[in-house]
Amino acid sequence: MRINPEWSLRVSLGVMYLYSGIDLVQHPTAWHWALPYWLKQFIGNFLELNTYLRLQGAVEIIFALVLLAWFLKPVFVTWVAALSTLEFAVILVLAFIPWSEAIFLITFRDIGLFGASLALLAIALQKQNGGFRN
Repeated sequence: MRINPEWSLRVSLGVMYLYSGIDLVQHPTAWHWALPYWLKQFIGNFLELNTYLRLQGAVEIIFALVLLAWFLKPVFVTWVAALSTLEFAVILVLAFIPWSEAIFLITFRDIGLFGASLALLAIALQKQNGGFRN
């Protein structure tokens, strides 16, 4: 049996996004710790923090559905992979502004998720451009 790298990335990222998206929608206050104080203040200028986190959860559920839907056109997967890569890059940057060891103790896992999203993006782009080239 041959393991398809694209599908292993899509399923694992899809399940992760489904889990976090549902939890963000159901329990937004449980995620307040993940945002730096200054970002909470900035978001608060536009909308209530729990509303923002629920919206983030809804977006993550959409990401999950796109990643898990085998019947969608590849361009949708490419866009979700690009947005996911961007999201994890931002999460990693925010982990260091300002430096917080407590947040970094959790955020180090996002390095692997960033890599998985980037790998899926590379596969999706190569697929769209007519296959793999060596």
